[in-house]
Amino acid sequence: MLALICGLTAACAWAVHDLLVRKIGQEAPILPMMLAVLAAGTVALVLPTALIAEWQLMTGPAYGFSAAAGLAYVLGMGGLYRAFSLAPVRIVAPILGSFPMISLGFAAIGGKAVSGIELAAVLAIVSGIAIVALAGRAEDGADHSTRMGEAMLWSVAGTVGFATTFWLAQEGARQGDEMASIAVTRLVALAAVFAIVLAARAPWRAPKGTGRSLAVMGVLDAIAISLVTISGRLPNPEYAAISSSLFGVLTILLAWKILKEAVLPAQWLGIVTVFAGIAALSSQG
Repeated sequence: MLALICGLTAACAWAVHDLLVRKIGQEAPILPMMLAVLAAGTVALVLPTALIAEWQLMTGPAYGFSAAAGLAYVLGMGGLYRAFSLAPVRIVAPILGSFPMISLGFAAIGGKAVSGIELAAVLAIVSGIAIVALAGRAEDGADHSTRMGEAMLWSVAGTVGFATTFWLAQEGARQGDEMASIAVTRLVALAAVFAIVLAARAPWRAPKGTGRSLAVMGVLDAIAISLVTISGRLPNPEYAAISSSLFGVLTILLAWKILKEAVLPAQWLGIVTVFAGIAALSSQG
């Protein structure tokens, strides 16, 4: 149950983060946004890392898994930011939230027996997400097919990146120390984005007027990824990754309420299906 709670809390944090990405990401360049968000999140982790991280527990494999998680997170983050710059939340968020099947697959590879209820719950989550995405595509029509297709490809890249990040980060936490693993993941992601900015000779400063929003995004992102990572030592850690996928649905609801983006009747059916899947997982936790 604790892993599920961590995942649901992370989903709430990411939903607000993603709403802000959609709000400012259509005009602001992506790389400076990513750099600012990662930097703000890293600063937010300095104090808790200094107070509770037990670096002596970190092993070679723990460092390796944590560093690899940082690189995978750059892929997930880049896919998310690019996709939100191209398409409405109702198209992008459900696809980005479809990584539960990958997370459960990682758990199965690790030797965990997957129950029928767990599989049915994940199928319900993914099916609900698919309903939301397909209904949105039908509404947008053929005129936007190229742009929507590119957005969906970036969304898939983000999905793979996030699922891989969660698995690697949790493995790093299991083989070392949770807080130290989180710090390594964050620092590697920050260094990787900074290297990309230098290689691309891209601007590294975010646009004026976005600093406060980017700082909030960084803190929310750091909280969310930390919660999923520390779940690595809890029973059923894959539940944290699976339930955190709820951020896609929550982002749609926030965009509908705050940004006034339309949500179709068929998409509401998908949203209810996702909630049903999360409830089924909760009964197993």
